[in-house]
Amino acid sequence: MPEHVDLFAALGDPTRRQVLNILAARGEASATVIASQLPVSRPAVVKHLGVLDRAGLLEERRQGREVLFSVRPEPLESASHWLAAVASEWDRRLAALKRLAEDG
Repeated sequence: MPEHVDLFAALGDPTRRQVLNILAARGEASATVIASQLPVSRPAVVKHLGVLDRAGLLEERRQGREVLFSVRPEPLESASHWLAAVASEWDRRLAALKRLAEDG
């Protein structure tokens, strides 16, 4: 779980989720293009991109003077597998608790 803390913190903000949705839909985009689709300033988008980058969710590619961002799906896949394992364990525990309640 500790490796997922930054990821979940990054995903906890609705603007950052919108940034990821924009990038997923476009494939890649600059901070300027992303900002044009959101009700926040370009400097705010740059800060959000920094958080997403630190969480390992972005790849950057330089094209001339412009930096293009795209989504790195691997951290999301890793977190998804971890959440599925946690859900499975909780399902098992709740089923055991239900059996105890019904038998007792």
